[in-house]
Amino acid sequence: MTSYRRNFVPGGSFFFTVNLADRRQSLLTANIDLLRAAFRETRRRHPFTIDAIVVLPEHLHTVWTMPRGDADFATRWRQIKSAFSRNLAPDEPVSASRVGKAERGIWQRRYWEHTIRDEEDYARHIDYFHINPVKHGLVNRVCDWAPSSFHRHVELGIYPQTGPVICRNATTAPSSANALEGIRRMGRAQRNPSS
Repeated sequence: MTSYRRNFVPGGSFFFTVNLADRRQSLLTANIDLLRAAFRETRRRHPFTIDAIVVLPEHLHTVWTMPRGDADFATRWRQIKSAFSRNLAPDEPVSASRVGKAERGIWQRRYWEHTIRDEEDYARHIDYFHINPVKHGLVNRVCDWAPSSFHRHVELGIYPQTGPVICRNATTAPSSANALEGIRRMGRAQRNPSS
């Protein structure tokens, strides 16, 4: 069996891509309330911060920040996948190897994870996935995709409320410079809550 190396950094920030086993399905957006409930349930037991997220029909991208001294994102992903799967009807095709391990056929077994190195890397990854619904041809404008933290980032002032990024030019990705400045403001506010 392949040995996967994970970079467990307690209190670190991580970018994840998580896919359905059958990339032709649209289970994530069709069952967005179940997915949200799975995240809430897991965060109640094992807290972490969802800094940004976008949910597409068959995969999702997210950036999490783990609590100080904690790097166990693997348990959190296992619980999110399990909670979501438990609430779906068991009608998906299941391979023989999954049957032998009593697994459902909903999720890919692994996920892609990247340790965020600095504020620029953080902003670049969030910008990348906020434009994803446009890139995949699901909408023409970033603002038209509902299951995305893009809207929260506009409300927080990380992205501008008007301009080509929001709703005019679908090919323009969110600006890393805007995101980076917004992230710095958020960091300052968290360090100095009274200001």
